[in-house]
Amino acid sequence: MSTSPFVVNVATIIRKPGSMRELELDLDLPERMGEGVAKLDKGSPLEIDLKLETLHDGILASGAARGTMTAECVRCLDPIEEELEVDFAELFAYAQDEAFEYLVHDDTVDLEPPIRDAVVLALPFQPVCTPDCLGLDPATGEKLTEPLPEPSESIDPRWAALEQFGREGNTSEGDD
Repeated sequence: MSTSPFVVNVATIIRKPGSMRELELDLDLPERMGEGVAKLDKGSPLEIDLKLETLHDGILASGAARGTMTAECVRCLDPIEEELEVDFAELFAYAQDEAFEYLVHDDTVDLEPPIRDAVVLALPFQPVCTPDCLGLDPATGEKLTEPLPEPSESIDPRWAALEQFGREGNTSEGDD
């Protein structure tokens, strides 16, 4: 038997279509969820509101998972800590079938893969501390508090000769 906190015993409702069981699980994550800038850290609490419904083919596990996401703003590198809530629903089949990804195994269902999938897909790819975060000053590396002034339009020295050519062409046409 697995020691994972995500494994739930379903022996009381297995193969009883129409049966339902609701659970509230409070657990500490055994490992980090998320590989990018945003993640749920190992050991952080995760609350799961779970509804298990027995069908003819298997057990439908649905519900919501809530935890605290930690990240770093991709613009200014400030730390971010926000609540993350995701919904999930997955059918755990009684028998091996191509149509179903997960199985009821030894009267238990392992909720970690569907919850992990839901959490990872909900994590922001490029988290920001505020939608209007200005980021860092490229010259000093300090966090910007106001927008940088618009750069003056300067001509690349490689193109300066062409600008001169355009002026000469305009004056010669007007002289004719």
